[in-house]
This record gives sequence, C-alpha cells and structure tokens, in this order.
Amino acid sequence: MPSSVYLDHAATTPVRPEVLEAMLPYLGAAAFGNPSSSHRFGRTARAGLEQARKEVALAVGAEPNQVIFTSGGTEADNLAIVGAALAARDAGRPMRVVTTAVEHKAILAAAHYVVRLGGEEEILPVNGAGLVDLDAFGRAVERRPAVASVMWVNNETGVRQPVEQLADRCCELGVLFHSDAVQAFGKFPISLKTTTCTLLTLSGHKIGAPKGIGALVVRDRKAVEAIIHGGGQQFGIRPGTENVAGAVALGRAATLVAQEVETEAPRLGKLRDALAEGLRAKVPDLVVHGEGAPRAPHVLNFAVPGVESEALLMHLDLAGVAASGGSACSTGSVEPSHVLTAMGIDRSLALGSIRFSIGHETTEQDVARVTEVFPGMVEKVRKLAGVLGRG
Repeated sequence: MPSSVYLDHAATTPVRPEVLEAMLPYLGAAAFGNPSSSHRFGRTARAGLEQARKEVALAVGAEPNQVIFTSGGTEADNLAIVGAALAARDAGRPMRVVTTAVEHKAILAAAHYVVRLGGEEEILPVNGAGLVDLDAFGRAVERRPAVASVMWVNNETGVRQPVEQLADRCCELGVLFHSDAVQAFGKFPISLKTTTCTLLTLSGHKIGAPKGIGALVVRDRKAVEAIIHGGGQQFGIRPGTENVAGAVALGRAATLVAQEVETEAPRLGKLRDALAEGLRAKVPDLVVHGEGAPRAPHVLNFAVPGVESEALLMHLDLAGVAASGGSACSTGSVEPSHVLTAMGIDRSLALGSIRFSIGHETTEQDVARVTEVFPGMVEKVRKLAGVLGRG
C-alpha cells in the first residue's frame, strides 16, 4: 500500500494535537458542566467558553462579546443572511440580499430562502478569473439591501475577492456587509480592525479543530435576528446550550493559525506553486482555474483537457493521494461546479476539474510524490478514453 498524501485540506483538516489536548478536559469529568449552570461545574465550563471567545476574537481583531459560536460555517452563513433579512423586515426595510454567483452553497441557499420568505436576491456575476465587478457591486449596494455577502476566498478555486474594498463601500452607504472567511482565515492575515465587515463566518474544521463548531462574528447585535429559538444563550442571537469542547477547540486552533500565518502563508504558496509548476512541466496543456486572479495560497484547481476528473480521482486514491473534484459539499453531482460555470469555464473542463488543497501537514515530499505519479495517471486515462472512443 503506497504512503498516503492528503491534499484535501479545503474539505477538512485533521485535528491538531494541541487542539485535541485543549478540548479533552471539556469532554471528561473535569469540566463537563453546562455553562449556564451556577454551580462550580457550570462555572468551570463557562470559564472555558469565555476564554475561547477571547481567543477567537483576538485572532480576528474583534471583541469577545462579538463572537457567536455556531455548529459550523453553514449555520453561521445562514444566521448572517437570513438573520440580517429578518432584522431588516422588523425595521420596516426590504429583505433584499446581494451576493455573487460563486458563493458557497450555504450562502446561495440562504439567499434563496429569503426569497421564499418574501424577500429578494440579487446574484452578481463574476469575470473569467472569478472576481466580482466592483462597479456592479457598487450599483447593487446603492439600492440599500438588507445585507451584501461576498466570500473572502472561494472554496473551489482559491480566488480571493477584494473584500476590503467591498466592505468599505458598504460601510460608506450604511449597508451590512458579510464575508464567509472559512477558507481565508489562517491562510493570510485578516483583521476586522482594518476591514469593515459587520459579519464574518469562521469554521473550525478548516483550521485544525473538529467538525461541528464555527462562529459568526457579529459586530452589531442589531444586525441579525435569531433563526434558532430557545433560551437566552449568546445574547439571544444563537440560543441553545453551547458546545463548550468545540468552542475551546476553535479558540485554540484560531490562536495557533493566527500566530503562524505570517510564516505559514508563504510556505503554503511556495508548495502550491511548486505543485502547479511540477504538474504543468509534465502535462503542458493543464489549465489552472482562477490563475489570473489573486488567490489564497492553499488551493490549486485545474483541469486536463479530455480527461475526466472521476477517473483521475480514482487513480489518485489508489496511489494514496487524497484530492477532490471541487467542492466536497457537491460530491456526487453530475452537473459541473456552479463556481466554474459562473466563471464561464467550458463544461468539459469544468467536469474534469481537480482540486488539490494543501495545509499545515503538507510537505515538499508530498508535492514531489504527486508530481511524480500524476502524469502517468493522465496518460493512462487518456489511453483508456481513446480505446473507449471518448477522446
């Protein structure tokens, strides 16, 4: 059995040892209490929860009382979009959402749900590099939507949107701005001290924490209404007994990636570029999606003309290399990626898309291994396609 190489960090990351160590006490007898309880067990849990809130806030340049823990990025996105629309309705304003065609499905589905509630959505196109047009965005937010949402880094292509400029324009107009920063946080420095986002989504399992924990940074409590109803936890914005162990894990992971990002970001970028160059040297017609745009350093999305991604992924898996055909949330779909489609990528290329995403554990040896075995796989798949008459 070949040694394994994990290149699917954009889908999920392994839990880091330091994170596991931090959260374990809150899963055992030492600190299992309900953080809303007044006895010592509850106080211990509450202390861990509040420390986690401080750590997340410090890592992104926010205040602790602005951090709302959720079950993950999808819930945080829904709270931002649907919650902002409901807040607008309660204030007597239209429930209108502005977003882009390349957002994560959590954002697009939430915007569609606002329409079902009687609101409106405006989905802005992107150019061939995957970037939203600044002028089109400006015109859209001049009509004063309830919220405008643009993801910081695309989960499929790694394309980085000009979030700072978009947020500033919204701030000038008094429009709520939300960004899904799930793929951005820990990949380059981000800070709400210099970016005027009202709402920011984070996810634990993309940065070395376990699945099932995320956060929405809410810098104005009037910005959103609760979409889950129950007790008064987390200022009533997201009621329900908190996942203390998960929050502690997120806090520790956030601290680690914030401390490491200045050195980790260039390391990831160097590995990503070496991977792209190594593959292209042996497969010259390889097409990198989003190559003409600013990109986060950890994602390489590409296609090989005439080669189906399913066949390549099967060969990669047999060789011990884990990758994906795009967004893990869309696995099994027979339709091309909505992101690549919005970028105007040819259908055959979009269906043949492969995403390699690197992370904290990725090494130069991993990159060398993939660049060694991948060209042979392409040759095999092309020969098979020719035999079957697909070439």
